[in-house]
Amino acid sequence: MGSNQTWISEVILLGFQVDPELEVFLFGFFLLFYSLTLMGNGVILGLICLDSRLHTPMYFFLSNLAIIDISYASSTVPKMLANLIMQRKTISFAPCILQTFLYLAFAVTECMSLVVMSYDRYVAICHPLYYSVIMSWRVCTVLAATCWIFSFLLALVHISLILRLPFCGPQKINHFFCQIISVFKLACADIKLNQIVLFVGSVLVLVGPLGLVLLSYVRILAAILRIQSGEGRRKAFSTCSSHLCVVGLFFGSAIVMYLAPKSSHSQEQRKILSLFYSLFNPMLNPLIYSLRNAEVKGALKRFLEKRSL
Repeated sequence: MGSNQTWISEVILLGFQVDPELEVFLFGFFLLFYSLTLMGNGVILGLICLDSRLHTPMYFFLSNLAIIDISYASSTVPKMLANLIMQRKTISFAPCILQTFLYLAFAVTECMSLVVMSYDRYVAICHPLYYSVIMSWRVCTVLAATCWIFSFLLALVHISLILRLPFCGPQKINHFFCQIISVFKLACADIKLNQIVLFVGSVLVLVGPLGLVLLSYVRILAAILRIQSGEGRRKAFSTCSSHLCVVGLFFGSAIVMYLAPKSSHSQEQRKILSLFYSLFNPMLNPLIYSLRNAEVKGALKRFLEKRSL
């Protein structure tokens, strides 16, 4: 059997396998959430671009996160919505692999970006006098670009290993998108190397970064407790708690998804986890930052006041 031979041209995405009436309801429900994701992250991006008071490293990284969240959700949700209202729930093999690649790339980019954002908060709170020197615009740009380049290269490694496999069926993926573990099941060859690389990569981009984030916040918490001003302490807690909420939601669902034993979750539970990971997280991020961030709320208020004049 040729090691680079592909026998299937398209696959069927089984999705949620519910009654047609429920599929229509899910279509409306998920479309609402996707629209809120685009709108919420779009508002964050727009406010940061239009308000000069938000032209700081912290909001530069927040705008980067908003771009990632829009891209992340858009890599899987439109096809999922289309399949909910279409009789033929197929996807060609090449777009399927592209979907896997983009999903992995954006997921890893978000992991790396959350680490960079925690480092930014660490420098701002623990070394405020050197903040403008350490977090110069050049450094911020290099850090953001590194997140994107590293993530796409790592995703490319996974896709390269997938494409060396022969695919001869089954032609069905029991998921609502071409999730990498589900794609493995299409191969008619030994996938042990792919599974090992995926596990090592998951540890690399989940456990390692989460450890760095937690270490940063231990140092940040110690620094906050030493702040004499009650107002300064409250502001520091507010910005950091927003970031910790996002970190907890993202890393928690990702670790359960990729590092928990396979037997601990049914396939339907894994679909729900993937949905939370790829749709609900990107929708919640702008909500968390806007509700718990006085500067973002102030920028929105100033924008609305200008519009009303």
